[in-house]
Parts: sequence; structure tokens; C-alpha cells
Amino acid sequence: MNKILYICLFLLILGEGMAQNRFPKPDFESGYQYPEIHHDIPNEELFVAIDIILLVALMGIVSWAVIKKRTRGPILWVSVISVAYFGFFRKGCVCSIGSVQNVALALTDNTYALPLSVLLFFILPILFAFLFGRVFCAGVCPFGALQELVNIKNYRLPKALTTVLGMMPWFYLIFALLYAVTRSSFIICRFDPFVGIFRLGGDIGMITCGVILLIMAMFTGRPFCRFFCPYGALLSIFSSVSIWKIKLTDKQCINCELCHNACPVDAIRPPYANKAKESRLRGVKRLLNYFVLLPLMILCGAFLMRSVSSELSRANKEVRLYDMVIQHEANPGDVLSLELEAFYGQGDSVEGLTQRYEKVQVGFKLYTTIAGALMGLVVAITLIGLSMKRTRKQYEIDHAACVGCARCFSYCPQYKIGNESGNIAL
Repeated sequence: MNKILYICLFLLILGEGMAQNRFPKPDFESGYQYPEIHHDIPNEELFVAIDIILLVALMGIVSWAVIKKRTRGPILWVSVISVAYFGFFRKGCVCSIGSVQNVALALTDNTYALPLSVLLFFILPILFAFLFGRVFCAGVCPFGALQELVNIKNYRLPKALTTVLGMMPWFYLIFALLYAVTRSSFIICRFDPFVGIFRLGGDIGMITCGVILLIMAMFTGRPFCRFFCPYGALLSIFSSVSIWKIKLTDKQCINCELCHNACPVDAIRPPYANKAKESRLRGVKRLLNYFVLLPLMILCGAFLMRSVSSELSRANKEVRLYDMVIQHEANPGDVLSLELEAFYGQGDSVEGLTQRYEKVQVGFKLYTTIAGALMGLVVAITLIGLSMKRTRKQYEIDHAACVGCARCFSYCPQYKIGNESGNIAL
């Protein structure tokens, strides 16, 4: 019943936004002129302050709900508020996910002024993740909250598939940092699948991707958060070492498997016994082999990415302009594009453009080498993680993957026993 209420509220918000006048004013041929209408300019500084205060408040509520009270109700209401305010009202911007690019650019380019609000949206969820886990992902992030609200059924994906797809957020993060530090593009903002939905307009291709992700989210837990979100990958590092960790139960786990089946993001590890009876010596040798291959995989990644640095650099506007100028110089009879008209109209020289082009190429060779090494490291660490077979006697939370949705609490029989006895407050 509560789920129906949240979905109806979400549709109401969406319907109000779609009811806005989206049609242009008629163009009268009689010479009629529209009267001047003056609109008050909103106080953006006030809204930025509200953004920060609400961000901290909502993360505090989620932290209290999952760590102290271990209940899901407040998280659902936080999700509704986040979708309504950070999503449809603030149009999905400023966004903690995209702030990664701004921070990376500010660290590598001292001429770029990083807004304080963007810095806070980047740092605060990380701080909360280090303290309480990924409470930002639970319902404060409008992207995750939107997927959570539409979810009605969870089908478990094959382990092999989730392992491969689980590396994609890291690759996305690495490419986002690469294009940010080279001043080429903010690809997280450019390929955002949900901003078009929140703004009720935009690139039809990205809106389609967002709709597809929401349809997928109805039947499997948070596909964007699990397999695409670069900021979620960053938060997983701090969540894995969080000070106050989410617990399945305060009582003895009875291994009923209900929490494991209820988890929409497959973040609960089942008990594991060494069924193959592998000797410790053999397991250690296998791990040592992976650690020997680790530098090789890093070097291979660095080499492969460096070899395609020239192609990747074409995302930079200076490189694209250089290619157009060189082509025009070789065929001067061609019609000038707008970019070429601006280039020649400003009196820029081919020599100056060539120097900028060469500087960009040098930067791309350096950063693609680093990016490739990091991608090789991600693959190596994933293989090492698959190779480690630690014995577990009870169900345990994978704190790096857990998004704090609190679904598992109400499925635990020990939770219900504690609630009936008054030990756990709803």
C-alpha cells in the first residue's frame, strides 16, 4: 500500500511538471506587441544554501534510520523528497555524481575556480560514507531514489554478469576524469540518463536511455547505481571501511536466507564453506600468481590506452579545430564551417593552433597512460577478489556494495522477534 502511495505521489509530481505551458506564443501579423513582463530573479545563493542544508539533513535522517533504528520507512520518504526537490525542482543539478569532474579539473588546473557548493556536494556524501556507509545512495541521490521508488520486483542476475558489469562504473569514472583533466568534456553531465527526465526535455536519446533504465529498475535493483554510476564506485571505497557499519541483525543470524533474497543489489554474501577442500598452500599460490600478473596487467592497460590517445584526443575542441583547419588548408575551396569562420575571423594563426594542439596531445599521452594503468588495476583487483574464498558461517553485508536501502531488515525473523518484544523501534 505504501509503495502505491509513493508511486502515485511521484506521478503527481511528474504530471504537474508536464502540465506546464510548453507551447510558443502565437506570432501576430497585426503588429501586436506583448507587454513586458518582469519576473523576479530567484536568489540562487539562497537555493544553494537550502541545497546544502537539505543534503546534510536527508543524509542524517538516513543514517539514523539504518544505523540506529534499522527501519525503512524514513528512507522512502527521503527518496520522495529527494526526487521532488533535487530532481524535478532543482533539475538534477548541482549533482554529486558530476562534481567528480569539477574537482578533478580544479586539482589539475589552477585557473579553474571550483564553486564551494560543488565542492561540498562532492565531499559531504564521501564523509557520510566513511562514517555510516553509502547513505547518500540510499535515497538522497535523486537518481538512486527514482530507481528505488519504481522498483516492484527483483530478479537476481547471474554472478558472472554482475562481476563484469561491476567494473563498468570504475571504467566510466576513469574516462570521466581523463576528459575532465584534459578540458575535453564533462561526459558524466553530457551522458546523464535522468536529467532529461527531471527537466522534462532534452536529448531524446538520453531520455530514452533513462526510461530504459527505469524499466529495468522495476525488475532488478538499481541498474544505474550498480553498473554505471562513477560516484557510487568512489563511495564504495569509503563505505567498505566505514566507522559505523550497517548490521543485518543485533541477534544471532539463523541463516534463513531471507535477507539475501530480499537485497535488490546483491550486497549480502551467503555463507561459504570450502567445498572443494582446497589446501591453504594451493590457495596462496594462486593468489601469488595473480599478484605477479598484476604489474603486467597494469602495464598492458597503460600501453593500450596510450596507443589510442590520439583517437581519444579528438573529443577536445582544440584537436577538432586543428583537424578542420588542416583539412581546409589542404582544400581551400571548401565552404567554411562556423568553427572555421570564427577561427579566421578572430585572426588566429595556424602556428598558434598547432602549438595548442601539440600541448593537448602531450597531455593526452600522459593521462591516457595513467588511465590505462588504473583500468588494468581494476581488472586485476576484480580477479583477485574472485580468487579469494574466505570461509563464512553466516550471511554478511558487503559494505562496499550496500546502498543502505534497508529492505533486508523487515525480512529478518530476528528483526520481527525484536520488534514484537519492543527492542527495535519502527
